[in-house]
This record gives sequence, structure tokens and C-alpha cells, in this order.
Amino acid sequence: MSAQLLAPLFAAIPPPPRSGFELGPLNVRFYGVVIAIGALLAITLMIRRYERMGGETDVAEHSGLLALAGGFLGARIGYVIPRFLNEGPHGAPFIERPLDIFAIWQGGLAFFGGLVGGTLAVVLYLRWRRVALPALADALAPALPLAQAFGRWGNYFNQELFGRPTDLPWALRVDPVPARTAEQFPGATTFHPTFLYESLWNLGLFALLLYVDKKRWLKRRGSLIFIYLIGYGIGRGWIEALRVDTIERYPAVWGWGDWGLSRNNWVAILVVLIGVTGLLWWERKGTGELLADTPGPGTTQDPDAMEDRDATEAPGATDTDEGSEDTEGSEGTDASKDTAGDESAEDLDDAEETADLDDAAATERRDTDRPGQP
Repeated sequence: MSAQLLAPLFAAIPPPPRSGFELGPLNVRFYGVVIAIGALLAITLMIRRYERMGGETDVAEHSGLLALAGGFLGARIGYVIPRFLNEGPHGAPFIERPLDIFAIWQGGLAFFGGLVGGTLAVVLYLRWRRVALPALADALAPALPLAQAFGRWGNYFNQELFGRPTDLPWALRVDPVPARTAEQFPGATTFHPTFLYESLWNLGLFALLLYVDKKRWLKRRGSLIFIYLIGYGIGRGWIEALRVDTIERYPAVWGWGDWGLSRNNWVAILVVLIGVTGLLWWERKGTGELLADTPGPGTTQDPDAMEDRDATEAPGATDTDEGSEDTEGSEGTDASKDTAGDESAEDLDDAEETADLDDAAATERRDTDRPGQP
């Protein structure tokens, strides 16, 4: 009996029991809570990584906050623009209900718009501070998929962005099924949990980026962000193909045949191409410092050891001592040479005086012995 009761629990992922809770006068949505948790973890990780690279803490903190603000603004703009004049699963066009543009708690954040908005905000800030971008980009790369891994659970609590119908054991049960989806797939109640696929994909990408950074497989500082673009673009591409909430397919929507991909599919392909091209170019001609010349992630240097090394390797320190000894030795040698030279000169003078006396004595003897001399 208990097995029969438990069986439905494992036949599919149940819908969330609630989408939020009341906190006094506030209606707190789990959608916003999980996004906030992901953002907090991402900013904390980015700051710690940037500090280990020798960056200033305030630069990382301000960059993280600006990335968050710019990302939210860009994500909302990216979601609203294609739906401003068009009706869709989101409901009536936003031009007919402009105040709903600010109702982000209802869902509706386009990640690629957030990526553009956050990147623009950080780049402008770093240029204003005159701080190099590559180190911060490497610090941020693993933080992005970490934030997304948590943020995607907001789609679960909002019962949105699920995939096509499936009866797999990990299928997501949707209750109630949106009217448009019910018309498209009559009788379907379980669907691919694309939020879960992307959350797990991002966790794997997060681990991969940390591993690549630790192993120093890349040559230049700043290359890690391109690995993120490649990895996320690939994952988003195949997961996007499972979704049924985006009806428009391009170029079919323009009348160019009956085939096509969703808008996000094309953007994912573009992101992968940018990542591959950027990685190849940056590794060869980028301005980021060579990682072979920098200490590994998380490594520290002993200050005493650094002082000893600096004292040992200080230019001219050892040479000066040796030079002093050489100077003293050379001075002693020169003095010895001068003394020896003076003594040799005195001996030569004595020898010349002795030779002169001998010559005088010999002359006197010859005069004495000469015949006819009285």
C-alpha cells in the first residue's frame, strides 16, 4: 500500500506547492528569492577570486553590483522588446499594459539581454577606473553559471519555460497546463524539465571552468570567459530546442520555407561562434598577461621567503661584497709590487757603485805595472 502511495511521487517532478509566501505586507516570490541567492553566491565568488589575483576588493564589489543592476535591466529589456507589440504566451502585447513591464516578479527575464547589459555596465566602470578587464573577466567566468544554476529554479516556481511532453521518470508535472500548450498538446500533463537540465548543465560548466583555471590549460588571463561563452551557448542551444513556449521559428516566420530555429537558438549559436573566435584570437594576440608568469589560483607567497629571495637576488648586493674583497686584494698586490720594485732599484744602485770601484782599482794596477815608470 505504501509503495502505491509513493510511486506517483517518483513518476514525475511534482509542481511547486506554492509560488511564494506572505511577509507582512509583502508578497515574496520564490522566483526572486532563488535569483537573489544565485546572485549573492556569484558576487561572493567573484570577489574572492579577484582578490587572489591581486585585484582591489572595492573594484570587484562595485563591478559585481553594477553587473547585477545592468544584468537585470538588460534582461528585462531583452524580454520586453520582442513582446512589446506582439501577443504570445506571455499574454497581450506590453504596449497595451505598459505597467506590467515593471512586474518582474511575474517572470520574464531574457538571459542574453542580461549578459549584454551586465557586460556593458562592467566595461564602462572599469574604463572609468582605468582597471584592466582580463583579470576581472576570469574572476567572473565561473560565477556566471553558478548564478544561473540557482536562478533557473525560479522558472520551476513560476511553472514556465518547460519543454515538450514526455513520460520520462524525471518529467515535470505542470498544473495547470497553459491554455496555448494544452491546445498544442491535448491531454499532456508532464513535460521536459528544461529548467532542471539547464541548472545541472550550468553546475557542470561551473566545475569545468574552475578545473580549467586550476590546471592552467589556457595561456592568457581573460581567456576563461570565452570558455564560458562556448559552454553556455552549446548547452542553451540543445535545451532551447526542447522548449515549446517559443512558437516563432526563423526564417520560417519570414516566409523562407517551413523550417527554422527559435530566436534564442540563433543567439546561442552566435554566442558559441563569438566564444570560439574570441578564444583563438585572445590566446594568440590578446593583451592579458601570460598565466605562466603568475602564481596559480589560491597560491600564496611567504613574505619572509620573498624577502630572502629579494635579498639574494638583489642586483649588485653580492657583487659589491666580492668587489670590495677584490679591491682590497688588488690594493695589497699593488703595494707588494711597489715595495718589491723599490728594493730592486736599491740593489741595482749598489751593484753599479761596486762595479765603479772595481774599475778604478783595476786602472791603478795597470798604471803601476807599466814599464819605464819611475
